[in-house]
Order: sequence, then C-alpha cells, then structure tokens
Amino acid sequence: MHKLVATPTLVAVFGAVLLAQAPPQPPPARTLRPGVKTPGVKIPIERLKPDAVFQVGGTPDWLAIDEHVWVSNKPTDSVSRFDPKTNQVVATYQLGAGKRPCSGLAAGFGSVWVPNCGDKTLARVDLKTGAITATIPTGIGNTEGSIAVGAGSVWMVTDAKGTLARFDPATNAVIAEIYVASGSYGLTFGENALWVTSTDHDLVTRVDPRTNLAVETIPVGKKPRFIAAGVGAVWSLNQGDGSVTRIDSKTNKVVATIEVGVPGGGGEIAVGEGSVWVTSFEFPLSRIDISTNAVVQQFFGNGGDAVRVGLGSVWLSNLEAGNVWRIDPRRVEATLPN
Repeated sequence: MHKLVATPTLVAVFGAVLLAQAPPQPPPARTLRPGVKTPGVKIPIERLKPDAVFQVGGTPDWLAIDEHVWVSNKPTDSVSRFDPKTNQVVATYQLGAGKRPCSGLAAGFGSVWVPNCGDKTLARVDLKTGAITATIPTGIGNTEGSIAVGAGSVWMVTDAKGTLARFDPATNAVIAEIYVASGSYGLTFGENALWVTSTDHDLVTRVDPRTNLAVETIPVGKKPRFIAAGVGAVWSLNQGDGSVTRIDSKTNKVVATIEVGVPGGGGEIAVGEGSVWVTSFEFPLSRIDISTNAVVQQFFGNGGDAVRVGLGSVWLSNLEAGNVWRIDPRRVEATLPN
C-alpha cells in the first residue's frame, strides 16, 4: 500500500480544491436599524406615492440640484440629468471607465462637480453640454463624504487627516487648505459658514470663509457624518447612534438631540420645505418637524440612501432599486399611519 506524503504542494492543491468546493459566503448582514420609539409615526413606504420615478439603473446615489436635478452612479461611471418640467431623464454623461464617482455631488458655477474615487480626481462637468471641462487631481477624504459650493468656491476634504481644500472655479486650482479635526468627511455650506463633521471625534467644525479659519468646534452625537444647514440651524446625522443634532448657527450651541433610530453606515440629511429629511436603508424617509425637534413621520421598507430638497420637491435616491423618486412634501405630510 502506497503511503501519501502531505507535501506542501499537495497541501496547496487540496486546499485549493476544498476552497473551490466550499459554498460561497453571503455578504455580512447589515445591522438592523430600530427606528424611532415614538408610537404612531411609522408608515410603510408603500403608502407614499412618488410624483415621478426616474429609472436610471446601476446604483444612483448622490444628488445635486440647480435648475435641473443631477445624480451620480458609481458602477456606470456616469451622472444623469433630470428635467423637472417634464419629469424625464434627459441625459446621462459618461465620466470615463473606472472613475467611480463618490463622496457627494455639487452644482455651481455652470458646472456639476463630481469627486471620483477610481482615479482620485474631481471632474467638472458643464451643466448644459455634459462636457468634462476640467479633471483636477485631488485626494478624496472618504467615499462617504461630501462636496459643497459656497462663498465663490468649491470645498472638499481631501484626506483622513482633516485637510479641507478650497477650489477656485475660475482656475480649477486649490487656493487654500484649512486644517480641521482628523476623520472629517461631511460638509455643507449655509448660514454664512462652512460646516464640517468629524466622524472620528464627534465634532462639527465651523469654518469662516472670509478668513479660511476654523472658528468653532462643537461636540455633537456619536460619529456624525452627513450634515445640512437651513432655518437658522445646522443639522448633523450621527451614524453612531442614529440621532440628529441641531446646532443654533448664531450661538454655535447644540439646542436639540433628536432620536431618529437609524444608526449605521450610509444615509443622508437635507433641509427644506419646512422640514428636515433623513434617509437610510430600512427607513427610506424620516421627516423632522423643526418646531418640535421630533420625527413626525418615518417611512419604513426598501429604498433610500440619498436625499435632497429643491424645486418644491423632495428627491430620494433609491440606491438598490436603481431609481430616484420625486415627492411633493405635501404628499408626505398627508400620508398618515394606519
């Protein structure tokens, strides 16, 4: 009887065979979000009927609004433009193979500004023609980040150390670098300032665009990421505990911490049409009443991941469904629990 000797080569071969025969492992399950505890505010998403559905395929994500609505699409390396007058997808512009748009979308200065994680660039896309008029080499702080327009500039965090870059749209060059807390990724412009979240340090930093100085740091909830400004306040979505922190923009003080119950990655926040809007997987849309600092409606089910408000509507990217919803905010308010 021949004896089989387990040589390194045989071990490698048998290991490869075993790996080939092993069943594929499912992706790690997403942590379930609890939602709000307040009774009488949860509503199945099926009860909310959009005014229009824009089918674009892929995974439509980041949104930007000017006179049109724009959405970026990472797997298709593209941005699409919607006409709000006809509720049609009127154009899809290719950014180039492997660009992988990420980390926000912003419209301003006759352009849409698209951070690309694939080749670490910032693409400037002409609003009318879709032509790429500039490709700016830059770092990308994080795939879950933001880009903002304000004070005559374009703003983006370019690394995990907290380097906030200010781009001049006249030259497409960086004209200032401001150093904020490490792990800063989300930002928004509003209330006469730029506001930046530090996920690593549970902070929001206020930056004065006149001086390019960080003038205030404000402790907020756990792991703040996305942020919005409006109605005299700044609102951070805190991924650590799923809450929203409200900051008074005049005093730089926290005036409310709002339970939303959507901890975990992804999601986004927007302000407009008299409410604050939060999206996340499992709870595609939550509406916060700014007069009571409480969630008054929370829609549960499939959908969501990015949200913007503009042109009289709420715009919701349903990343996994490959579409974008346009919703009249009055329709949201009129949709009541069973």
